[in-house]
Parts: sequence; structure tokens; C-alpha cells
Amino acid sequence: MNFIKESADKNPIVDTVFAIVRKAIAAKEEFGAENVTDATLGSLYSEDGNLVAMDSVFASFDEITPKQKAGYASGFLGNSDFRTLCTQWTVGGVNLPSSVVATPGGTGAVSLGIGEFLETGESVVIPDIAWTSYAIMAQDKQLNAVKYSMFDENDNFNLADIKAKVNSLKGKQNRIVLVINDPCHNPTGYSMSHGEWAELIAFLNEVGETTPCIILNDIAYIDYSYDLAHSRDYMKNFELMGDNVMVVIAMSCSKTLTSYGMRCGAAVIAAKDAESVKQAEIVFEKSARAIWSNVNNGAMHNFCNIIRSHYDEFMAEKAKYISLLKERSDIFKAEAAQCSLPLYPYKEGFFITVKVDNAIRQQYHDALMANNIFTVQVDKGIRVAVCSLPVNKAKGLAQKMKNILDSLG
Repeated sequence: MNFIKESADKNPIVDTVFAIVRKAIAAKEEFGAENVTDATLGSLYSEDGNLVAMDSVFASFDEITPKQKAGYASGFLGNSDFRTLCTQWTVGGVNLPSSVVATPGGTGAVSLGIGEFLETGESVVIPDIAWTSYAIMAQDKQLNAVKYSMFDENDNFNLADIKAKVNSLKGKQNRIVLVINDPCHNPTGYSMSHGEWAELIAFLNEVGETTPCIILNDIAYIDYSYDLAHSRDYMKNFELMGDNVMVVIAMSCSKTLTSYGMRCGAAVIAAKDAESVKQAEIVFEKSARAIWSNVNNGAMHNFCNIIRSHYDEFMAEKAKYISLLKERSDIFKAEAAQCSLPLYPYKEGFFITVKVDNAIRQQYHDALMANNIFTVQVDKGIRVAVCSLPVNKAKGLAQKMKNILDSLG
């Protein structure tokens, strides 16, 4: 008997991360942690192998009363002070009408951005090398996913293919939603230049003359940018958006505050026309009410408490981990260059991706695991999570991976 609606995708989720995490744990138990390189975990880990839970964040959380932690938020849009501070934190330097809808993590914001603008059967434009949940969300909302190539044959950001994929939909559907995971792209660590952003906005303004465009800008990892002071400068380009272009920025408190399980984030909506922003806010609020109702009240209070009362200590503590991320990534990237291990262009962020043809990717991944090196497969590559890779394990890893790659012939 089939109890599920016919239009549902009944294929199981392909577990590309947690199954490998379990294999890495088993290998550590069998061979000893010192003999295993675990580059699977996509959260920030300290040098001693423990999940980072920043002292400044959780000391602040302890100051929040049990009643605040237990209580509902003040509304489906989120607490008013949280929404105000999210606007300042995310787009404080952008002079555009905007609104904030609180979401369960950045994931909730991405889900709203993918699901609330397109009609059933239309297509969302996503990167080919990407967080797999983009495609899962599209399927769940009965949308198609059109993938653009992130990089061209010379490893340049492939604006030409973005334009081609967007143009292929222009005039064929009511609106276009384009997903841009930037800066600190997951999983390559690429960050677009200001010129690339300016060119993209100019192109979407042209497309918008016939087909309205929505940019879904996933900034989950922005607060670990290596040039943090200028990490949001590119957003000034949003002020150049035409009347028929909107941006929805998916912001993640979960990532920013190393509080992954507390599930708090926001969809920040911005456009030239205040009425268009209001319409999106109304639709997002209804969807929030229908799906999750209320975002974690304690987490929202904690974000506000940190910004108001613990900002300096939080930023100082986070800066130490950004420095650690950079040290790890610098080692791996430099050694990869020395031994000619092919990487996608990495600038900053939690992940680096080794460039591997899909035809041999599974074979390569299996060979790495046979040598107690645990990574995650992505389209056209192997993801190395420098966010959880200790410095001593980063050293020499590129050469080991290159030797194994060469052994495949």
C-alpha cells in the first residue's frame, strides 16, 4: 500500500557526510586517532579535537533567564530587537528598504528563498559544486534545479555560465531565483570579487526588464571571512539593483555563534521598492507559521545579548579561530601547490575542495579511506574540512592525497 502522495520524491537521501563520519570514528577506534586523518566534520573544531562552543557565546547564554529560554518568541517574524540587530549585523551599510524574518538556522532562510517565489515545476538556478540541500529543497518544493558551472576551464568564476543558465529561463517562467553562496563558498572556499558582483547585478538588471530576478545570497560562513572588516563591502552592489531585482540574504546565527544545534538565523529581504519587500515578508511569515511557527527564543535573545553586552570579547574570541582556520588552510593550500594537487580556487572559509573528475571520484575516495584519510565527496571533487582539521594533520596531507591520486593512474 502506498500512503505517500504520488508527486513526492520517495528516494532516500544520499548520506554523503554522516556515513563517512561514522567510518572515521570506527577507524579511530581501530587504529588510534593519531593514525587517522578526519577531514569530514563541517563544524569548527579546536586543535584538541573538540567541537568549538565559544566561551563568550555560552557565558552570554547563561545570563538569559529560564523563562526567556522556555518562552515563545514575540511573533512569527521573530523578536523585534533580534530583527533590528540582524539588519544592522547583516546589511547595516546598505541603503535599501529591508525586512528580517527569523528562521531556524540559515537553512530555514534558504528554504524560504527557494520555495516562496517560484511556481510548481519552475526551475531554481544553483551552483554545480554546492551544499546538497539546495537540490533537496528544490525537489521537496516540486521545483527543478538548473545547475551553473562554478568555474570555467581556467578556474575563473564562471559568470558566463550563470548568464547562460539564467537566460535559458528568461521569459519561460514567471521569475528567476539564483542561488549564490558567497563569500566563503561551501565547499570550495571561493569568494567573489567586487567586480564579479557588479557584473552579476548589471546582468540581472537587464534580465529583470522582462523577468523579475531574486538573488538568494547564502552567507552562512561570512563571519569567518579572512578579511572580516570588508566581508560585507560587496553588498553595496545591492544598491545598484533595478526595480525588478530583489535579494534575500540567508544569515546563520548557528554558524556565526558556534551554536549549530540551537537553530537560529534570518532571511534578510532587500529591494528598491518597499512594497515588494513587504509582500515577501508577508509570504515568508505565513510560511514560517505553517512550517516551524516560532524560532528559538533563547537563541534570539542570546544573539542580542552578545551584540549589546559581549561584542568585544566575542569578536576577539572569534578572531582567534579565524586565525586558526587561516593557518590550517594556508598549510594545505601551500603544500597542494608544491605537489601539484589540483584544488578549486580557495580564498577563505571552512572547506577546500580537491578537483577530481566524477569518473574516478568514488575510486579516489575509497582509496583515501583505505589509507585512513576521511573526506567528503562533492560534485567534481573531494571536500577537505579545514574547519575540523588540526594543524598537525594538515601538514603533509596534500602530498599524501596527491600520492594516492597518482596511484590511480
